[in-house]
Amino acid sequence: MGITNAKQIRKADYPVDPVFIERWSPRSFLEKEIPEETFMGVLEAARWAPSSLNKQPWRFIVARNKQDRERFLSFINEGNQVWCEKAPAFVLVVSDQDNGASHSFDAGAAWGNLSIQAAKSGLITHAMGGFDKEKARTVVNIPDNYELHAVIAIGYQGEKQALPEQIQEREQPSDRRPLQESIFEGKME
Repeated sequence: MGITNAKQIRKADYPVDPVFIERWSPRSFLEKEIPEETFMGVLEAARWAPSSLNKQPWRFIVARNKQDRERFLSFINEGNQVWCEKAPAFVLVVSDQDNGASHSFDAGAAWGNLSIQAAKSGLITHAMGGFDKEKARTVVNIPDNYELHAVIAIGYQGEKQALPEQIQEREQPSDRRPLQESIFEGKME
């Protein structure tokens, strides 16, 4: 099917579950609906993310039908629309700022759980920061006390060749810097 095998590009420095190596953010989506049980399982995994004082500040605004997806496309940047328009589902991740300083960190943990469960369920995810936050706030009626983080496209992976040519060359898993470059013992130097 022309789908890249992440294990050909990525190698862990230390043993980890293969899902962490295999999960990446493709842009080619099949126009294939996600079964309710599968989709809700992805959100269920996000629900179980850790959060400060168990406040669970994250909220998910979901677009799965044609009308709701079109509404989301109205605030997603044009460069992302080119590849995400076939995705059968979008999830806008927001967090309640009234839940303390860690609300963003906690929402990030929920997104991490969501992405791993999606991968384990045979789905792909691609988070986008490229969207008009103020337009999104208005279009989907988000109160001022919520911070908007990302729109996530969710679905089944399509073929690289289905993408516009300029995007095809980027349609592969990215590697990571060596772990030791991210670690500082005792103090940052």
